[in-house]
Amino acid sequence: MLNFLRIGGMSTLTINKSSIATDLWFAEDKMYVRLDDGREIAIPDEWVPTLRDANENQRKNWRFIGGGEGVHWEDLDEDILIAGLL
Repeated sequence: MLNFLRIGGMSTLTINKSSIATDLWFAEDKMYVRLDDGREIAIPDEWVPTLRDANENQRKNWRFIGGGEGVHWEDLDEDILIAGLL
């Protein structure tokens, strides 16, 4: 979302970026997250050793928490906040 902020007679463009996830998938050695503003981020497996060491079925058993603010893997007892990845 774009907003214009007027400060001292000058207009400044501000961009509100979302940290709400709408999709998640794994490919090669990365986890990909799509945000509701259209951005996609790629996270190296090395950043989350629990996911790096998990098998495919464990990785696929995830659900969004907090309306997309985070992801939970039940089998792994792992939670990740999307804002922490940005």
